[in-house]
Amino acid sequence: MTDYLIIGQGLAGSLLAWELIQRGCKVVIIDNGRESASQVAAGLINPVTGMRFVKSADVDLLLPTAKHCYTQLADFFQQTFYVEKPMLRIFHNDNELINAGKRFSIPDYQAYLGAIQRGNAIDKLATPFGFLEQKQTGYLLTRPLLSCLKAFFIANGCYRQAEFDYRDIQLQPSLRWRDITPKRIIFCEGYQATQNPWFSWLPFQPVKGEILTLEHRMELPDKILNYGNWLIPLNSRQIRVGATFDRDHLDTEATEHGKSELLHALHQISADLTHAALISHQANIRPCTQDRQPFIGWHPQHKHLAIFNGFGAKGSLQIPWHSRHFADALLKTATLPPTCTIQRHYETHFTG
Repeated sequence: MTDYLIIGQGLAGSLLAWELIQRGCKVVIIDNGRESASQVAAGLINPVTGMRFVKSADVDLLLPTAKHCYTQLADFFQQTFYVEKPMLRIFHNDNELINAGKRFSIPDYQAYLGAIQRGNAIDKLATPFGFLEQKQTGYLLTRPLLSCLKAFFIANGCYRQAEFDYRDIQLQPSLRWRDITPKRIIFCEGYQATQNPWFSWLPFQPVKGEILTLEHRMELPDKILNYGNWLIPLNSRQIRVGATFDRDHLDTEATEHGKSELLHALHQISADLTHAALISHQANIRPCTQDRQPFIGWHPQHKHLAIFNGFGAKGSLQIPWHSRHFADALLKTATLPPTCTIQRHYETHFTG
Protein backbone atom coordinates (compact mmCIF):
# COMPACT_ATOMS: atom_id res chain seq x y z
CA MET A 1 0.00 0.00 0.00
CA THR A 2 1.14 3.55 -0.76
CA ASP A 3 1.85 5.64 2.32
CA TYR A 4 1.97 9.05 0.64
CA LEU A 5 0.74 10.29 -2.72
CA ILE A 6 2.60 13.53 -3.49
CA ILE A 7 1.18 15.90 -6.09
CA GLY A 8 3.93 17.84 -7.86
CA GLN A 9 7.61 17.16 -8.53
CA GLY A 10 8.98 20.65 -7.97
CA LEU A 11 11.61 21.22 -5.31
CA ALA A 12 9.08 20.95 -2.46
CA GLY A 13 7.53 17.69 -3.63
CA SER A 14 10.87 16.17 -4.60
CA LEU A 15 12.73 16.90 -1.36
CA LEU A 16 9.75 15.85 0.78
CA ALA A 17 9.49 12.59 -1.18
CA TRP A 18 13.24 12.04 -0.77
CA GLU A 19 12.98 12.54 3.00
CA LEU A 20 10.04 10.15 3.33
CA ILE A 21 11.73 7.49 1.20
CA GLN A 22 14.84 7.73 3.40
CA ARG A 23 12.55 6.90 6.33
CA GLY A 24 11.26 3.76 4.61
CA CYS A 25 7.94 5.14 3.42
CA LYS A 26 6.24 4.05 0.21
CA VAL A 27 5.76 7.19 -1.89
CA VAL A 28 4.25 7.87 -5.30
CA ILE A 29 4.70 11.25 -7.00
CA ILE A 30 2.19 12.48 -9.57
CA ASP A 31 3.49 15.15 -11.95
CA ASN A 32 2.40 16.47 -15.34
CA GLY A 33 5.99 16.60 -16.62
CA ARG A 34 5.82 20.27 -17.58
CA GLU A 35 8.31 22.93 -16.52
CA SER A 36 7.76 24.00 -12.93
CA ALA A 37 8.62 27.24 -11.15
CA SER A 38 11.43 25.35 -9.41
CA GLN A 39 13.06 24.51 -12.75
CA VAL A 40 12.97 28.15 -13.88
CA ALA A 41 14.08 29.57 -10.53
CA ALA A 42 17.66 30.68 -10.02
CA GLY A 43 17.83 28.84 -6.68
CA LEU A 44 19.55 31.81 -5.07
CA ILE A 45 20.46 31.58 -1.39
CA ASN A 46 21.21 34.91 0.31
CA PRO A 47 21.13 35.06 4.14
CA VAL A 48 21.03 38.88 4.41
CA THR A 49 18.55 40.78 2.26
CA GLY A 50 16.66 44.03 1.74
CA MET A 51 17.59 47.69 1.93
CA ARG A 52 18.18 47.35 5.68
CA PHE A 53 20.32 44.21 5.34
CA VAL A 54 18.24 41.98 7.58
CA LYS A 55 19.00 38.30 8.17
CA SER A 56 16.43 35.91 6.72
CA ALA A 57 14.22 34.43 9.43
CA ASP A 58 15.79 31.33 11.02
CA VAL A 59 18.68 31.37 8.55
CA ASP A 60 21.04 30.02 11.23
CA LEU A 61 18.90 26.84 11.24
CA LEU A 62 17.88 26.75 7.59
CA LEU A 63 21.25 27.31 5.91
CA PRO A 64 23.25 24.48 7.55
CA THR A 65 20.37 22.06 6.87
CA ALA A 66 20.16 23.16 3.23
CA LYS A 67 23.92 22.77 2.70
CA HIS A 68 23.87 19.34 4.37
CA CYS A 69 20.91 18.22 2.25
CA TYR A 70 22.48 19.31 -1.04
CA THR A 71 25.81 17.76 -0.07
CA GLN A 72 24.09 14.44 0.68
CA LEU A 73 22.33 14.55 -2.68
CA ALA A 74 25.59 15.46 -4.43
CA ASP A 75 27.29 12.45 -2.82
CA PHE A 76 24.42 10.15 -3.79
CA PHE A 77 24.19 11.28 -7.43
CA GLN A 78 27.90 12.08 -7.80
CA GLN A 79 27.05 15.53 -9.12
CA THR A 80 27.33 19.02 -7.67
CA PHE A 81 24.03 20.84 -7.13
CA TYR A 82 24.82 23.71 -4.78
CA VAL A 83 27.38 26.30 -5.86
CA GLU A 84 28.62 28.46 -3.00
CA LYS A 85 29.80 31.79 -4.36
CA PRO A 86 30.31 35.20 -2.68
CA MET A 87 27.87 37.98 -3.49
CA LEU A 88 28.74 41.61 -4.14
CA ARG A 89 25.87 43.80 -2.95
CA ILE A 90 26.09 47.07 -4.89
CA PHE A 91 24.72 50.03 -2.95
CA HIS A 92 22.18 52.37 -4.56
CA ASN A 93 22.74 55.26 -2.18
CA ASP A 94 24.52 56.38 0.98
CA ASN A 95 21.69 55.09 3.19
CA GLU A 96 22.34 51.51 2.08
CA LEU A 97 26.03 51.99 2.81
CA ILE A 98 25.17 53.28 6.30
CA ASN A 99 22.67 50.46 6.96
CA ALA A 100 25.22 47.84 5.93
CA GLY A 101 27.83 49.41 8.19
CA LYS A 102 25.53 49.14 11.19
CA ARG A 103 25.33 45.36 10.83
CA PHE A 104 29.05 44.90 11.44
CA SER A 105 28.60 45.71 15.12
CA ILE A 106 26.07 42.86 15.55
CA PRO A 107 27.75 39.50 16.34
CA ASP A 108 24.98 37.45 14.68
CA TYR A 109 25.85 38.99 11.32
CA GLN A 110 29.60 38.37 11.34
CA ALA A 111 29.39 34.99 9.59
CA TYR A 112 27.55 36.49 6.62
CA LEU A 113 29.27 39.82 5.96
CA GLY A 114 32.63 40.52 4.37
CA ALA A 115 34.29 43.86 3.71
CA ILE A 116 32.66 47.09 2.55
CA GLN A 117 34.34 48.75 -0.43
CA ARG A 118 33.70 52.38 -1.34
CA GLY A 119 33.57 53.89 -4.82
CA ASN A 120 34.19 52.31 -8.21
CA ALA A 121 36.37 49.41 -7.11
CA ILE A 122 35.22 46.84 -9.70
CA ASP A 123 36.54 47.22 -13.24
CA LYS A 124 33.81 48.20 -15.74
CA LEU A 125 31.03 48.05 -13.15
CA ALA A 126 29.31 51.18 -11.83
CA THR A 127 29.52 51.19 -8.03
CA PRO A 128 29.53 54.91 -7.11
CA PHE A 129 28.26 54.29 -3.56
CA GLY A 130 30.42 51.22 -3.01
CA PHE A 131 29.47 47.62 -2.30
CA LEU A 132 29.46 44.94 0.36
CA GLU A 133 30.80 41.43 -0.05
CA GLN A 134 28.39 38.91 1.47
CA LYS A 135 29.43 35.43 2.57
CA GLN A 136 27.66 32.07 2.64
CA THR A 137 25.70 32.96 -0.49
CA GLY A 138 25.25 30.74 -3.51
CA TYR A 139 22.74 29.12 -5.83
CA LEU A 140 21.13 25.75 -6.36
CA LEU A 141 21.23 24.07 -9.76
CA THR A 142 17.56 23.19 -9.52
CA ARG A 143 17.06 21.78 -13.01
CA PRO A 144 19.78 19.09 -12.84
CA LEU A 145 18.82 18.27 -9.23
CA LEU A 146 15.16 17.74 -10.14
CA SER A 147 16.20 15.73 -13.19
CA CYS A 148 18.33 13.39 -11.06
CA LEU A 149 15.58 13.01 -8.48
CA LYS A 150 13.02 12.28 -11.18
CA ALA A 151 15.23 9.51 -12.59
CA PHE A 152 15.64 8.13 -9.06
CA PHE A 153 11.88 8.16 -8.45
CA ILE A 154 11.21 6.45 -11.80
CA ALA A 155 13.85 3.78 -11.13
CA ASN A 156 12.24 3.05 -7.76
CA GLY A 157 8.68 2.93 -9.05
CA CYS A 158 7.78 6.15 -7.24
CA TYR A 159 6.84 8.38 -10.18
CA ARG A 160 3.88 8.62 -12.48
CA GLN A 161 3.47 11.25 -15.19
CA ALA A 162 -0.19 12.19 -15.44
CA GLU A 163 -2.50 15.15 -15.81
CA PHE A 164 -3.83 15.58 -12.30
CA ASP A 165 -7.53 16.32 -11.84
CA TYR A 166 -8.95 16.99 -8.37
CA ARG A 167 -12.13 15.18 -9.40
CA ASP A 168 -10.17 11.93 -9.54
CA ILE A 169 -9.75 12.00 -5.76
CA GLN A 170 -12.26 9.94 -3.82
CA LEU A 171 -12.50 10.72 -0.10
CA GLN A 172 -15.11 8.14 0.92
CA PRO A 173 -15.38 5.34 1.90
CA SER A 174 -11.56 5.42 1.72
CA LEU A 175 -8.98 7.72 0.16
CA ARG A 176 -8.27 6.90 -3.49
CA TRP A 177 -6.75 8.49 -6.59
CA ARG A 178 -7.49 6.40 -9.66
CA ASP A 179 -5.95 3.01 -8.88
CA ILE A 180 -3.90 4.17 -5.86
CA THR A 181 -5.20 4.00 -2.27
CA PRO A 182 -2.73 6.09 -0.23
CA LYS A 183 -2.89 6.72 3.48
CA ARG A 184 -2.46 10.43 2.79
CA ILE A 185 -2.29 12.83 -0.17
CA ILE A 186 0.15 15.75 0.09
CA PHE A 187 -0.25 18.67 -2.31
CA CYS A 188 3.07 20.22 -3.43
CA GLU A 189 1.71 21.91 -6.53
CA GLY A 190 3.12 25.43 -6.24
CA TYR A 191 0.94 28.35 -7.26
CA GLN A 192 -1.70 25.99 -8.68
CA ALA A 193 -2.79 25.39 -5.09
CA THR A 194 -4.85 28.57 -5.50
CA GLN A 195 -7.25 26.33 -7.49
CA ASN A 196 -7.16 23.43 -5.02
CA PRO A 197 -10.70 22.76 -3.71
CA TRP A 198 -9.36 21.88 -0.25
CA PHE A 199 -6.63 24.49 0.21
CA SER A 200 -7.52 27.50 -1.98
CA TRP A 201 -8.68 29.33 1.18
CA LEU A 202 -5.09 29.79 2.26
CA PRO A 203 -3.85 33.37 1.66
CA PHE A 204 -1.43 32.77 -1.19
CA GLN A 205 0.10 35.76 -2.96
CA PRO A 206 1.47 34.39 -6.25
CA VAL A 207 4.15 36.46 -7.96
CA LYS A 208 5.28 36.08 -11.56
CA GLY A 209 9.01 36.26 -12.21
CA GLU A 210 11.03 36.47 -15.41
CA ILE A 211 14.69 35.50 -15.85
CA LEU A 212 17.15 35.99 -18.73
CA THR A 213 20.19 33.94 -19.71
CA LEU A 214 22.72 36.03 -21.64
CA GLU A 215 26.02 35.54 -23.43
CA HIS A 216 28.61 38.31 -23.12
CA ARG A 217 32.25 39.17 -23.86
CA MET A 218 33.00 41.18 -20.73
CA GLU A 219 35.35 40.20 -17.92
CA LEU A 220 33.14 39.91 -14.85
CA PRO A 221 34.11 38.93 -11.30
CA ASP A 222 33.33 35.30 -10.53
CA LYS A 223 30.80 36.38 -7.92
CA ILE A 224 27.06 36.87 -7.71
CA LEU A 225 26.08 40.51 -8.17
CA ASN A 226 23.12 42.02 -6.34
CA TYR A 227 22.08 45.46 -7.57
CA GLY A 228 18.35 45.34 -6.82
CA ASN A 229 18.18 42.50 -9.32
CA TRP A 230 20.77 39.75 -9.32
CA LEU A 231 23.36 38.41 -11.75
CA ILE A 232 24.75 34.88 -11.52
CA PRO A 233 27.86 34.01 -13.58
CA LEU A 234 27.27 30.52 -15.02
CA ASN A 235 30.70 30.47 -16.68
CA SER A 236 33.14 33.01 -18.13
CA ARG A 237 30.72 33.98 -20.92
CA GLN A 238 27.19 33.23 -19.69
CA ILE A 239 25.12 34.90 -16.99
CA ARG A 240 21.58 34.65 -15.62
CA VAL A 241 19.85 37.84 -14.55
CA GLY A 242 16.58 38.30 -12.72
CA ALA A 243 14.09 38.49 -11.49
CA THR A 244 10.98 40.55 -12.04
CA PHE A 245 8.14 40.67 -9.48
CA ASP A 246 4.70 40.93 -11.07
CA ARG A 247 1.58 40.32 -8.96
CA ASP A 248 -0.87 41.44 -11.66
CA HIS A 249 -0.16 39.18 -14.64
CA LEU A 250 -0.20 35.63 -13.31
CA ASP A 251 0.76 33.67 -16.39
CA THR A 252 3.91 31.91 -17.53
CA GLU A 253 4.46 33.96 -20.69
CA ALA A 254 7.82 35.66 -21.13
CA THR A 255 7.21 39.32 -21.99
CA GLU A 256 9.03 42.14 -23.75
CA HIS A 257 8.26 44.35 -20.76
CA GLY A 258 9.95 41.90 -18.38
CA LYS A 259 12.98 41.62 -20.64
CA SER A 260 13.27 45.40 -20.98
CA GLU A 261 13.02 45.86 -17.21
CA LEU A 262 15.82 43.37 -16.55
CA LEU A 263 18.08 44.73 -19.28
CA HIS A 264 17.55 48.34 -18.19
CA ALA A 265 18.59 47.50 -14.62
CA LEU A 266 21.60 45.55 -15.90
CA HIS A 267 22.76 48.42 -18.08
CA GLN A 268 22.72 50.78 -15.08
CA ILE A 269 25.65 48.87 -13.60
CA SER A 270 27.45 48.05 -16.85
CA ALA A 271 27.10 49.69 -20.26
CA ASP A 272 29.36 46.94 -21.65
CA LEU A 273 26.61 44.39 -21.00
CA THR A 274 24.24 46.27 -23.31
CA HIS A 275 25.34 44.08 -26.19
CA ALA A 276 24.98 40.75 -24.42
CA ALA A 277 23.13 38.22 -26.58
CA LEU A 278 19.89 36.68 -25.34
CA ILE A 279 20.10 32.89 -24.99
CA SER A 280 16.84 32.23 -23.17
CA HIS A 281 13.97 34.10 -21.54
CA GLN A 282 11.84 32.23 -18.99
CA ALA A 283 8.88 33.02 -16.79
CA ASN A 284 6.97 31.23 -14.08
CA ILE A 285 4.97 31.92 -10.92
CA ARG A 286 6.31 31.79 -7.38
CA PRO A 287 3.94 30.39 -4.71
CA CYS A 288 4.42 33.25 -2.26
CA THR A 289 2.23 33.80 0.81
CA GLN A 290 0.86 36.96 2.39
CA ASP A 291 2.72 36.46 5.67
CA ARG A 292 5.86 35.14 3.92
CA GLN A 293 5.71 31.88 5.85
CA PRO A 294 5.18 28.45 4.26
CA PHE A 295 1.87 26.58 4.27
CA ILE A 296 2.42 23.16 5.83
CA GLY A 297 0.00 20.83 7.53
CA TRP A 298 -3.30 18.97 7.43
CA HIS A 299 -6.72 20.05 6.26
CA PRO A 300 -8.80 20.76 9.40
CA GLN A 301 -11.71 18.59 8.21
CA HIS A 302 -9.93 16.02 6.03
CA LYS A 303 -6.87 14.92 7.98
CA HIS A 304 -5.71 12.57 5.22
CA LEU A 305 -5.17 15.60 2.94
CA ALA A 306 -2.09 17.76 3.57
CA ILE A 307 -0.18 20.60 1.95
CA PHE A 308 3.53 21.44 1.67
CA ASN A 309 3.78 24.70 -0.21
CA GLY A 310 4.23 28.47 -0.10
CA PHE A 311 8.03 28.78 -0.08
CA GLY A 312 8.08 31.62 -2.62
CA ALA A 313 11.46 32.94 -3.69
CA LYS A 314 13.34 31.28 -0.80
CA GLY A 315 12.56 27.65 -1.54
CA SER A 316 16.19 26.59 -1.99
CA LEU A 317 16.97 27.83 1.52
CA GLN A 318 13.76 26.81 3.30
CA ILE A 319 12.58 23.53 1.79
CA PRO A 320 15.32 21.17 3.09
CA TRP A 321 14.71 22.06 6.75
CA HIS A 322 10.93 22.05 6.42
CA SER A 323 10.83 18.81 4.43
CA ARG A 324 12.84 17.09 7.16
CA HIS A 325 10.57 18.37 9.91
CA PHE A 326 7.35 17.72 8.02
CA ALA A 327 8.49 14.15 7.38
CA ASP A 328 9.06 13.80 11.13
CA ALA A 329 5.62 15.28 11.83
CA LEU A 330 3.95 12.94 9.35
CA LEU A 331 5.56 10.01 11.14
CA LYS A 332 4.53 11.49 14.50
CA THR A 333 8.07 11.89 15.83
CA ALA A 334 7.91 15.71 16.01
CA THR A 335 5.54 18.66 15.77
CA LEU A 336 5.60 21.52 13.29
CA PRO A 337 6.66 25.03 14.34
CA PRO A 338 3.61 27.30 14.71
CA THR A 339 5.04 29.82 12.24
CA CYS A 340 4.69 27.46 9.27
CA THR A 341 1.70 25.26 10.12
CA ILE A 342 -1.55 26.19 8.41
CA GLN A 343 -3.29 25.96 11.78
CA ARG A 344 -2.54 29.68 12.06
CA HIS A 345 -5.27 30.23 9.43
CA TYR A 346 -7.89 27.75 10.68
CA GLU A 347 -9.86 30.25 12.76
CA THR A 348 -10.24 32.66 9.83
CA HIS A 349 -11.91 30.07 7.61
CA PHE A 350 -13.30 27.31 9.82
CA THR A 351 -15.46 27.34 12.91
CA GLY A 352 -16.43 24.62 15.31
